[in-house]
Amino acid sequence: MSLVPKQIAWGCIVGVTLLGCIAGCSLKEEPVPLPPVPQAQEKAAPAPAPQAPAPQAKEEAAPAGKPETTQVGTASWYGPGFHGHETASGETFDQHALTAAHRTLPLGTEAKVTNLATGQSVQVTINDRGPYVQGRQLDLSQAAATQIGLTKQGLAQVKIEAKRPSAKQCAKVQRDAGKCRNSSKRELFTR
Repeated sequence: MSLVPKQIAWGCIVGVTLLGCIAGCSLKEEPVPLPPVPQAQEKAAPAPAPQAPAPQAKEEAAPAGKPETTQVGTASWYGPGFHGHETASGETFDQHALTAAHRTLPLGTEAKVTNLATGQSVQVTINDRGPYVQGRQLDLSQAAATQIGLTKQGLAQVKIEAKRPSAKQCAKVQRDAGKCRNSSKRELFTR
């Protein structure tokens, strides 16, 4: 066998492989964009009469537990396939716990979720990220979905009333990174 046909054969193999790689790269799907988190509207108080300038104070966040966000959107549920796996918060997912996944609410957030069709509601803790299906705002654990009558139909329009997490409710991943109010990495070593 001469050298020229061997080089042509290898050239064809390399060329076809390269074309396959290029074609495979062009099939990437666009990620689903995250929905904006609407903030609850508060009534503005009338402006006070001008007075002498007061000393500057540090701006503090609203107290923990005060409702911050209200959303209306589509919820689904997840459970058996993820039971026992690690969540975005670092916790182990328990389909029997009252938890949920949300794309943008802080991990550790407490939320009241109300099924608008049935009026049933459940209190959940956001401990994971998702859902990753366009048009959905919340993935409930199987236990939470059962409490609001969501498991049979799989999807429902819900109202989500979220409250900011307190430092004690801060997710493990956030505590480890020192990103919780009133917490630092040093606390992990002093216990």
